[in-house]
Amino acid sequence: MGRRLSRKSGFQQVNSRAIALGSALRGGISASRGEFVVMGDCDGSYDFGHAPRIVEKLQEGYDLVMGNRFLGGIQPGAMPWKHRYIGNPVLSGIGRLLFQCPAGDFHCGLRGFRREMYDQLGLNTTGMEFASEMVIKAQLGGFRIAEVPTVLRPDGRDRSPHLRSFRDGWRHLRFMLLFSPRWLFFVPGCVLALVGLLLMSVIAVGSPARIGGLSLSVNTSIAASLLTVLGSQLAFTGLFARRLATRLGILPPSRSFGTWVVRVPLEWGVAAGFASVVAGLMLLTYATLRWSETGFAKLDPVLTMRFVVPAMTCTVLGTGLSFLSFLFGLLGLPVGSVEADSTETDTPMATNRQAGPKALRRRFGYAKKAIQINFSDAKKHTDRKLCGYFKLATCEFDARVSFG
Repeated sequence: MGRRLSRKSGFQQVNSRAIALGSALRGGISASRGEFVVMGDCDGSYDFGHAPRIVEKLQEGYDLVMGNRFLGGIQPGAMPWKHRYIGNPVLSGIGRLLFQCPAGDFHCGLRGFRREMYDQLGLNTTGMEFASEMVIKAQLGGFRIAEVPTVLRPDGRDRSPHLRSFRDGWRHLRFMLLFSPRWLFFVPGCVLALVGLLLMSVIAVGSPARIGGLSLSVNTSIAASLLTVLGSQLAFTGLFARRLATRLGILPPSRSFGTWVVRVPLEWGVAAGFASVVAGLMLLTYATLRWSETGFAKLDPVLTMRFVVPAMTCTVLGTGLSFLSFLFGLLGLPVGSVEADSTETDTPMATNRQAGPKALRRRFGYAKKAIQINFSDAKKHTDRKLCGYFKLATCEFDARVSFG
């Protein structure tokens, strides 16, 4: 019946073998040929009479136009209360917080977008989180997003929906967190580390320290040390995750993060780590001198541990920072491209480019040495002047460059 209706009305019906929502939508969108694409659930829950509102916004220059069910109205029985008052508001609020996205309804099924934008986003999810992926990647990619009010009505399905509240809600939340290393790792890590450092400093100045009715001493100092180490590790993980995601092309380059990477070289991290180790050793030396004044007799832990705990913490943090700085620098090494005037940037891996023998010699300092190119598949090699290709999945052929 659907095919007869589509032929009679002039529409094209696209059949998808995929059962998952994201896969089915990707199949339909890939078959579209227009400049704009408007999508929505076909169960009668959305009013496609609101599609002209979306098209008008697209014609104004917006790249993604979202429907907002909370602005247009939700009819009784159209949405379960846990989705209306908990799931959608919480997930949309988290999305606005993590990505500064103007959309107030991340999961509205009625939306429109430019086909050109869709081709650039590279959406990969196959399930319900497809809706979040589109909004997040559009926001991170710098595309213009707007929203229009729309109405949600009770659906006309004769079966139960495929949506599973907790399973699909978790998939949306997981996707958001994975695309935000700053809030998943870096911000919580910095908060934990700062709280731990503050507590250790207070206890080191005067132990036992009193805050209100609380007495903070050795046990609190050890707990604060744990917070500091744990927080610093989370913060370092956030930095690594952000840079790695950028290099792999998962996240677009961040202007602020890229500027920080360029201005803070590897040596600064190594120097800061070394300074932290020196500070820890100085505190440990001071505690040892205090011990020697008593003839290395038994000491009161309340007086000595307030120096020993910060000393060990500084030593551990400094050692980790120094070695992790080298690991962070490793992620910035050029991969997959040979250029005469390459510069360190915080951008995804560059595609293979052509480089002549002179450029290769100048790049690697082999001015007087010959360059030999061996192609494993001569049939695909049509231009012997092409060289500088390395073995990568994106290469048209496999080449090995050896310096004699």
